[in-house]
Amino acid sequence: MIDGFQAILLAILQGLTEFLPISSSAHLVIPSLVLGWPDQGLAFDVAVHVGTLAAVLFYYRADLTRMAQSWFSSLAGGPANDDSRLVWYLALATLPAICVGFFAGDYIESELRNLPVIATTTLLFGLLLGVADKRAPTQGGGASLSLPLALMIGLAQALAPVPGVSRSGVTITAALLLGMSRQGAARFSFLLSIPVIAGAGTLKSWELVNSGIAVDWLQLAMAALVSGITAYLCIALFLRLLDRIGMMPFVYYRIVLAAILYALWLA
Repeated sequence: MIDGFQAILLAILQGLTEFLPISSSAHLVIPSLVLGWPDQGLAFDVAVHVGTLAAVLFYYRADLTRMAQSWFSSLAGGPANDDSRLVWYLALATLPAICVGFFAGDYIESELRNLPVIATTTLLFGLLLGVADKRAPTQGGGASLSLPLALMIGLAQALAPVPGVSRSGVTITAALLLGMSRQGAARFSFLLSIPVIAGAGTLKSWELVNSGIAVDWLQLAMAALVSGITAYLCIALFLRLLDRIGMMPFVYYRIVLAAILYALWLA
């Protein structure tokens, strides 16, 4: 079982990396692989998922309220608009990730959580992010979100369970390659995280309830709070600086991180 210091550090890592294009799963795996820390456990995973989900829900609360109102209005016979269509786009884009999680989740968990895989995916998808960022529109709003674009981004998101890929990184990369602006790509990526995080958290919660594992509620509450605050600040700062700095700082970070991981593996 992890101690209090480890719990805080892992919660900060989860909050920072869930929405940055640098892979939260890779950063949560690294301490156990490199430092010999014990696995954080199922209950901890649930807690930090709750924290990051609360952060993105709170940040986009006005958008989500408007989307829900428009969607229910369209179901009742009212006119469809961009907000109601966005709900359907998010639902469609989530389906590939659900399929991969159902059919390949156990294999990914047991076979791909290792240093060579993490190093390779960190490097390759970091370089792909750099290519996408170079092609991002510099003027105008970029391509508008549509059903085909949403589906393509959803198919890219299906790769996210592989450690090192980064859910936000691969969805932003796909959106940029499809012609969307940086802000548009990031917004859709973050909104798309809501059903994914909620679904993963629900499944883990169900496993936790059926496992009968004793939990440290104070540590879990602290982890949820720390990850939530960190994630909220991360989202706000990332979106504020995105047009100014682009994606290249994260590309360079991933290249350096991959080199370190390869060195640790070879050593």
